[in-house]
Amino acid sequence: MSLIVAAAERLQAEGVAVRCVSMPSWELFEALPEAERNLVLPPAVGARLAVELGVPQGWDRYVGAHGDVLGIDHFGASAPADVLLREFGFTVENVYARAKALIVKA
Repeated sequence: MSLIVAAAERLQAEGVAVRCVSMPSWELFEALPEAERNLVLPPAVGARLAVELGVPQGWDRYVGAHGDVLGIDHFGASAPADVLLREFGFTVENVYARAKALIVKA
């Protein structure tokens, strides 16, 4: 979460309104009434980026057709964690750039 918050703070410093949402349980989120889910993820907001340090499968339903998902869709890499995170794009710079690209498209 700190990665996302750091990227959000950078965007906010540029005057971009940003919302960070932690969704540890899709099942609990889906159990909420639609109105409450819409308060968390407003339908009018199309620039959505999910950051999943794992398989990105399933996040498309939350980011929508105009969103993006940063995840890992392959296995077998071996290196120290900081090297893997950097190589797979889990950096503040990459999260910021991907979010910024979504905002430009919106």
